[in-house]
Amino acid sequence: MHRSAPRLTRILACAAVPVMLLVAGCSSDSDGKKEADSSASASPDATKSEPAVEAAKFAELPDPCSSVEAKTVKTLVPSAKSKKGTRSKSSDASVRGGCSWNGLADKGVKGSQYRWLDVGFTRFASDQTLGSGAARAGDELSKQVKKTEATDGAKNVKTETVGGIGDQATKVTYDQSKTGEDFRFATIVARTGNVVVVVNYNGAGYAGSKTPSEESILKGATTAAKDAVSAVAEANGGAAESPKATDKATGKATAKATDKASDESSKKPSKKPSSSAASKSSD
Repeated sequence: MHRSAPRLTRILACAAVPVMLLVAGCSSDSDGKKEADSSASASPDATKSEPAVEAAKFAELPDPCSSVEAKTVKTLVPSAKSKKGTRSKSSDASVRGGCSWNGLADKGVKGSQYRWLDVGFTRFASDQTLGSGAARAGDELSKQVKKTEATDGAKNVKTETVGGIGDQATKVTYDQSKTGEDFRFATIVARTGNVVVVVNYNGAGYAGSKTPSEESILKGATTAAKDAVSAVAEANGGAAESPKATDKATGKATAKATDKASDESSKKPSKKPSSSAASKSSD
């Protein structure tokens, strides 16, 4: 009887071994499943980030009071109180800036002519949440156009997109009566890259002088807007030119190169002209 007790103990111990192995095996399967789940959750698709927005084209704004050429200011506001302009206040000149000129040209018994010109710049940075600087500038352009169209007391409002000024531009013309006189207004809102340029030009005749024509006011605003857009590029190392200027310059260069090539080829005798070329020549 005493010998059977140790033997029984050994049998029970051996019987318990498979149970322990089974438990260990279940534990390993559980850990493996957790690792697989963790690996799946960290897959490239799950951790994929949003694409970066387009970088802003311009990082600086020009000096607003130097953005319109001196000769343009002299033509549009001949009797400006300050030739250098009056700078608008800004907490950050690299983001927002503006300048204005105004003056009354006294023509004696022929009356007087009043003119006002102002230019404003707003630069938008690219933001992962808000979008690219160019897209944000495009939204601002639309807001500025609507704001101008809604000017209190504006009459005969006309809005139209225009080409040749930055990447996109819209002109708004209207009439308005104030201080007992009839004024003509023209506003050009343009976008060049991530910068919005707003140019306002208006005028009135005093003491019997005629109100300036819509054409003259619009022409003046357009000239000032082109100056301002070019100034943005110059402030950033000449990163861009207006489409009109670029196309015009390219066109001239291409024409000269073509003419030169034609002259040189005409001096060189052809070896064996094709029958089709001969036919065209005879025609």
